[in-house]
Amino acid sequence: MLEVTGIEKRYRGRTILKNISFRANPGECIGIVGGNGCGKTTLLSILAGIRKPDRGSIRIDGQEALGRHRLLEEKIAYVPQENPLIPELTAFDNYRLWFRGKRREMERDLECGVGHVLGVDRFLKTQAGRLSGGEKKRLSIAAALSGRADILILDEPGAALDLEAKEQILTYIRSYVKAGGTVLLTSHEMGEIGACTTLYVLKNGALVPTEAGLSARELIQRF
Repeated sequence: MLEVTGIEKRYRGRTILKNISFRANPGECIGIVGGNGCGKTTLLSILAGIRKPDRGSIRIDGQEALGRHRLLEEKIAYVPQENPLIPELTAFDNYRLWFRGKRREMERDLECGVGHVLGVDRFLKTQAGRLSGGEKKRLSIAAALSGRADILILDEPGAALDLEAKEQILTYIRSYVKAGGTVLLTSHEMGEIGACTTLYVLKNGALVPTEAGLSARELIQRF
């Protein structure tokens, strides 16, 4: 379980995040929506341990996680908007780096694990820089989950992807949640928002629960 309490962040005198608090349970998909520049990416990067908050607490299964990089690496898989792949290497070599040389585990994953589900095995010999946007995103998600993390954090997972890639990623998100995983994502995609069990709006630095019964389409139109 992920517990976030009183997270605050300022940048150049401006309050980006103000007293952010929420809880994410196993088997839950939490969506965070809001306008461009409202702080969604900043929040996710703090939860993943990439940035430090000015104050607040992040606990995973009762343990304080801030500053504990090993705990964060074990429990959280983070896929940012920016592609984390090394373009000069093949998809296979990028994947191997994430598995830290554990070839048997990697082969098993490509045969029946996340890599297989997302179709990574179809383009392993291709240089990462030549992959399509959808292929890069699928490879990034599969690689991030190579450590079997309990919590998956996705920043705009469907951005700039074709319909097939979006459907594959959305299908995997649903199966991951159904298996007891926890997902936090930001999105402007109606399908992804519709898959969330809980929705928040990030506005003026504050995280606000959405109105009961508000549809995904209405939410997108508002924000």
